[in-house]
Amino acid sequence: MARQAYVNGRYVPHGSAAVHIEDRGYQFADGVYEVVTIIGGRMIDEEPHLDRLERSLRELEIAMPMSRTVLRMVMRELVRRNRVEDGLLYMQITRGVSPRDHKYPGPSVTPSVVMTTRQGDYANSAKFEDGVKVITIPDIRWQRCDIKTISLLPNCIGKTMAARADAYEAWQVDADGNVTEGTSSNAWIVTKDGTLVTRPATHAILNGITRLSILRIAGEEGIQFEERPFSVEEAKSAREAFTSSATSFATPVVTIDDRTIANGKPGSLTLRIFECYMDYCRGLREPKSGGQKERARRAG
Repeated sequence: MARQAYVNGRYVPHGSAAVHIEDRGYQFADGVYEVVTIIGGRMIDEEPHLDRLERSLRELEIAMPMSRTVLRMVMRELVRRNRVEDGLLYMQITRGVSPRDHKYPGPSVTPSVVMTTRQGDYANSAKFEDGVKVITIPDIRWQRCDIKTISLLPNCIGKTMAARADAYEAWQVDADGNVTEGTSSNAWIVTKDGTLVTRPATHAILNGITRLSILRIAGEEGIQFEERPFSVEEAKSAREAFTSSATSFATPVVTIDDRTIANGKPGSLTLRIFECYMDYCRGLREPKSGGQKERARRAG
C-alpha cells in the first residue's frame, strides 16, 4: 500500500498531500509540531509529547483541534496504514486558513492538522559507537524557544552550517558564551567529577521530552546531575559530552569545534545513559516514579 498522510480529517496519498496556500503555517509559520519516535511499534513518550503539544498550542492561543483521545486514534491509524514498526510520526497544527493578515484571525478559523510518518531504524547507527562532531554558533533565535513552533529558519541555518563543517550538530551559544542547545537537540556535558550537566528548561531552550526521560533515568540510577548553564570552554574541557532528542536518543559528542573531548571516544556515563534509555524505549524498563511528569509540569 502506498504511503499515506493525514490532512484535516482525511487520509490521503503522501505524494499529493497539501494545505491551502493561505494556511497561516505556510505564510507565517504560525503553528507548532511534535515528533514521536516509534520503536518496535511503540510510540515513545507519547503522553509527554502530547502534553508539550497542548502547552505549545496554549502559548500561541491556538485551539486544540480535537480531543486527545481522537488525536491518539488518528496517530495510531496512520502508523497502522503505513505499517511503521521503526520510524517516526510527525504532527503539525497551525492556526488554519485565513486571508493574509499579521494579527490572529477570529475564533471561527479552524486549525489545520497534518501528520506524516517515516520509516527508519534510528536506534541502530554507528554514531552511538563512534560519537559525533558538533560546532558552536551564535544563538540568533527568538526569546520563546520553549514553544515547539514550526518557525525554524535559524535552526535550519545552523544545521546547514554544521553539515558544511562535516559535523552532526551545531550547539548554539548565547551572548554570555553559554551553550543553550543544539539546532534540533539538547546539549549535555559530564564534568571531571562525573556530574551530568544540562541547561535548565527556561524560555531559552526547548524542554526536550528525551531530555526529561534522561533526567528521570539519571535520578533512578543515582547519577548526580545539575541543571545550569555551561560555557563553550567548559564543554570543550569536559570529561564527556552528548546530545539528545527523539531521534538521536543520547548521541556521544567526541569533538567540539575541532577540539577533541577527553580521549575522543564515547564516554562510559554517556553509554550507560544510552543503554538505560534504550531499555526504556524497548519496554524493558518502566519509570519508577511520576518524576518526569512533575518535572515537565514545573518547566511548563
